[in-house]
Amino acid sequence: MPRALLASFAKRLAMPDLRWSPDEGFTPSRVRIELLSGLTVSLALVPEAVAFAFVAGVNPLVGLYAAFMVGLITALIGGRPGMISGATGALAVVMVALVAQHGVEYLFATVVLMGLLQVFAGVMHWGRFIRLVPHPVMLGFVNGLAIVIFLAQLGQFKVPGSMVDDGHGMSGGEWLSGQPLTWMLGLVGLTMLVIWVMPRVTKIIPAPLAGIGVVAALVIGLGLDVPRVGDLASIKGGLPTFHVPMVPLSWEMLQIILPYSIILAAIGLIESLLTLNLVGEMTGKRGGASQECIAQGLANTATGFFGGMGGCAMIGQSMINVKSGGRTRLAGIAAAVFLLLFILVGAPVIEQIPLAALVGVMFMVVIGTFAWNSLTILARVPLTDAFVTVLVTVVTVMEDLAVAVVVGVIVSALAYAWNNARRIHAVTGIGSSGEKIYQVQGPLFFGSSEGFVELFEPEEDPDCVIVDFAASRVVDQSALQAIEAVALKYQGLGKQIQLRHLSRDCHKLLNKAGHLMVDSDDDPDYELAVNYSVRTGILGGH
Repeated sequence: MPRALLASFAKRLAMPDLRWSPDEGFTPSRVRIELLSGLTVSLALVPEAVAFAFVAGVNPLVGLYAAFMVGLITALIGGRPGMISGATGALAVVMVALVAQHGVEYLFATVVLMGLLQVFAGVMHWGRFIRLVPHPVMLGFVNGLAIVIFLAQLGQFKVPGSMVDDGHGMSGGEWLSGQPLTWMLGLVGLTMLVIWVMPRVTKIIPAPLAGIGVVAALVIGLGLDVPRVGDLASIKGGLPTFHVPMVPLSWEMLQIILPYSIILAAIGLIESLLTLNLVGEMTGKRGGASQECIAQGLANTATGFFGGMGGCAMIGQSMINVKSGGRTRLAGIAAAVFLLLFILVGAPVIEQIPLAALVGVMFMVVIGTFAWNSLTILARVPLTDAFVTVLVTVVTVMEDLAVAVVVGVIVSALAYAWNNARRIHAVTGIGSSGEKIYQVQGPLFFGSSEGFVELFEPEEDPDCVIVDFAASRVVDQSALQAIEAVALKYQGLGKQIQLRHLSRDCHKLLNKAGHLMVDSDDDPDYELAVNYSVRTGILGGH
């Protein structure tokens, strides 16, 4: 993640400097801090796990089991101690269509395959590619995520039972009106107000938990007739049990779950690796991307076999943990254990939570996730960056997060290549012996190779031409091909061409082609590692 975005997150969170080194050991004070931090996180996990389960269209217990399983395994073997993982909205909005069309058993099978794909990505060390995500893509990513979560909550403002399954989730339905709408809006607003005010009063109790507690107490105390968690489904449960997904082992089944698995795996790794970088920036730790990929994969594979909806790292809960002082794996383990205890003995209380409180929590997540400063900087950044930010946001809403990030990276890469391609030019002059000198400036690669060829005038040039690459850089095989194309033109006219300030490896490759007379007396020995394959034509170095 770009440092500017990390700095903005840290500034918004007003992070204290609570760094801890493993050399300090687990003192009683440290254990107390870790356990209390884990308890705080577990309390904040409950409402979001339930809300995301509703978004995915599954029983709330499926979301809670996922939060427990994914949270526990990633806490044990994840790439960054202090990170918290669980059921997330980014994955839930993708799962809803699968659940609506094929049922929850297909979801469990998809989560298993998703985990295996993530393990494979970790083994292949693909996590390092997260550094290629540019800042405009990040802005579009978080903005699109916020909009998707917001849109997913609008279904709670419809009359229960009036929505229909169109094969892609629940849609349609009659909007609330009159007193039910008034109560819904009022309770949602009250939840958001409490969440906003609570950090200014005390930070002992997590603000989302306080919001839910106040609204739930009001609803229960006044006996208000409003939809509650228990009206949708019971969340009372025991220990998660091993369960092989009940799906047919066939090619048709794989065709159904594979696209969803790929999308979910990509989204989960993107969010997890971005969270890993954010937590690492705050705690002064680096690395661990591949280990985090493997941990997320193993966690999701196990979750799919224990009736969970899968998950990934959670930025909000990770920030709560870090701000509470959690720095070791103990905090994450404690959070998962406390969450399981809530499932086993706290179900009657959770079932009384009004849905309006959960919607209020999610709306505050939306407000905190959306990068509001991006609205003001769009007019000040380069047009390409502004376009990428808007594009990624739109694609995230219309398609999914993984596709949006890939599209954004591709567009950014193409824009970068185009800008560099336009930099190629040459300063010409005549030497003491009448030779013409081309001083090439700008990178020479596939995007600028055609422009490089157009710089030369073989018919008008003298019999000897010198091409100086001191201010340029030969990047790839297309650049070599362009150089050879220019050499062939001069050779066809019976003229001599000399190349200067190229690396020794470029000299050998060009001389081996038999077309060029290379003057290398004044060339420095760059001692750069150059890999060239005659079969593939791939050149690295200068």
